[in-house]
Amino acid sequence: MSTTPAAPPKSEDDMLREWQSIASGESAAPDGDDEMAKAMGREGQKILDQNEIDSLLGIDKSDDPDKNRGVRALLDQSVVNYEKLPMLEVVYDKFERILSTSLRQYTADNVDVAIMNMTSVRFGDYLNQIPLPAGIVVVNVIGLEDYVLLVYESSLIYAVVDVMLGGRKSRPLPPTGRNFTAIERKILDTLTEIVLRDLSESFAPVAPLQFKAERMEVNPRFTVISQEANVTILVTVKVNLEGREGRMQFCLPYATLEPIREQLLQQFMGEKFGQDNIWENHLSQELYHTTMELDAVLDQMQFPLSEVLEWRVGDTIMLNAREFTPVRLECGGVVKLVGTMGRALDFKAVRISHTITDLNNIKQKQ
Repeated sequence: MSTTPAAPPKSEDDMLREWQSIASGESAAPDGDDEMAKAMGREGQKILDQNEIDSLLGIDKSDDPDKNRGVRALLDQSVVNYEKLPMLEVVYDKFERILSTSLRQYTADNVDVAIMNMTSVRFGDYLNQIPLPAGIVVVNVIGLEDYVLLVYESSLIYAVVDVMLGGRKSRPLPPTGRNFTAIERKILDTLTEIVLRDLSESFAPVAPLQFKAERMEVNPRFTVISQEANVTILVTVKVNLEGREGRMQFCLPYATLEPIREQLLQQFMGEKFGQDNIWENHLSQELYHTTMELDAVLDQMQFPLSEVLEWRVGDTIMLNAREFTPVRLECGGVVKLVGTMGRALDFKAVRISHTITDLNNIKQKQ
């Protein structure tokens, strides 16, 4: 039986030269390690080109710029999978039709309005990606007591100004980095009134809301209406005016829509969320046969605790009630009826003079 002698241990200098050869891709490894060093050297020479790097990071330029890929898709996965609001899509579908008609009447020309997409994004990320210059309108939602953002791209603003000021036949100019003039702001204010009026009409079947523009800003830092980490709904609307295209975006924080969340979660208008009308009718009928106890209160008085502790058996407490003093009938401490004390046969009785409806009317008048 023969045994193979063990290989002598490598010195530190030999190991250092071996690792240097592997890192440089050269086959400088001694003896039987040449083939392994060559293989590892060839693998180390694999270099990604710029397109592969962009695709890996999710910033490649494709036909669909709104579709995230690579590392960016992993980062945005928790946002994209956020709660969906089906009825909100119905609202903006109606808004698309109403706004198309309103803009045709406003511009006296053919206008095409289309909802591009509806996604979820963090508020801070959205503010950082707004292309400047842009018209950012802070909108107060009356009925929700909160705010949303309406953002106009500069291309849409210039397109509306050209159409309204007679530039229909001219070639569209590329967007510039200048601020908006007073005339452009005035036209933008009128456009905002039309857009928000149609948006209020679209929300009417879901909730009676009114959208009112408070101010317009060109710097996103002055339009913070929510915390940067909060999730918002981003609705992108494309407007086509005489071959000139532009986009407007609605940034709706989920916190703003929380009071009408149940309505927006409906699959269709008027959905009952699993309520059974037959069971409701049965329950309402059974409530009429439920027995309840009423307390007839003649008078109420307050005494200090020191006096109460001195009371003894046989002491008399004088009440302020008289013969025709109204008696309150309470249930659980709440007044339900009012009447006068009397006697019927051998029983004490109360003749009802005011019902619960009368009491509610008196409270409203007060």
